[in-house]
Amino acid sequence: MILRTACFLLLGLAADARAQFAAPAGAPALTSAELAIVINDADANSVAVGEYYRRVRNIAPSNVVHVSIPGKPHRLDPAQFAHLRRQIDSRLNPSIQAVLMVWTAPYAVGCNGITAAYTMGYDAAQCQSTCAAGRPSSYFNADEARPFTNRNMRLSMLLPTESVAEAKALVDRGTASGFRVLPASAYYLATSQQARNARVPFFPRSAVLASRKLTVKRLQADVLEGVRDILIYQTGMASVERLDTLGFVPGALADHLTSYGGDLLGSSQMSSLRWLQAGATASYGTVSEPCNHWQKFPQPSILLKHYVSGSTAIEAYWRSVAWPAQGVFIGEPLAAPYRR
Repeated sequence: MILRTACFLLLGLAADARAQFAAPAGAPALTSAELAIVINDADANSVAVGEYYRRVRNIAPSNVVHVSIPGKPHRLDPAQFAHLRRQIDSRLNPSIQAVLMVWTAPYAVGCNGITAAYTMGYDAAQCQSTCAAGRPSSYFNADEARPFTNRNMRLSMLLPTESVAEAKALVDRGTASGFRVLPASAYYLATSQQARNARVPFFPRSAVLASRKLTVKRLQADVLEGVRDILIYQTGMASVERLDTLGFVPGALADHLTSYGGDLLGSSQMSSLRWLQAGATASYGTVSEPCNHWQKFPQPSILLKHYVSGSTAIEAYWRSVAWPAQGVFIGEPLAAPYRR
């Protein structure tokens, strides 16, 4: 009954978002003064990229936390993670609303994504049955700012550092997104992989948002090829082809509904890292088998609504996932093409 009620509620929310893309002005977006960055001193790439990000985004030295995680493990066990989280939290003042972890791995805690485990706490119950319903996020579709102050939730994101050059380019795209609004399109693909089409009912309808210079396009296709104006690309595929033919505008968000996109360094399915390597600025994927609950993935209409209303990438993505325990959010958190 709870699941059915939630489905009806979200169907209503999606219909409302489709009806008014240009949502009312949202809460003030997250600022660099409210963001802390966490650098892994045991990873030279983390140190280099972390310092670059601090300078580019003018992060105060007091908002930089140093930890040591040797060996780049893909997953931490709950005890290891609890120790890491205490280290981070002990260095943060109450004004910090979000945390950026500057590394690629670790990206999971047991069956949880590391960003979800940090923001909402490790969910051991989800690991007893990864296909079961998840614990709801109180930040889902939230409108107010300051999630830590208001909800005791510090949003978190991972800035991957496998390549220092690619990481710096990602940071530059996030920064560039704040300069001016570029003409762009949001693409939503219903594919032939039916099990991965769980989000199709929530795709916004095709439309032109003139005030945002944005065109929304719903397509029945397995692949997008040759387009150069992507602000949002959401699809359902185990592997997304032709990414090398695409062009993403600064601040672009892109993700695919599949089981293991968040297994960033795995090989069973396409890693969400591929979106960033192709030119997107932020993405999302799950680190363990979620089954195809749409609630465990970014809900397209809600993501669009908050992003075009001025939210940062980290805020819009976190607001769009109802059950985020198994997910990991990656990219440049302060990207905000429509910030007022």
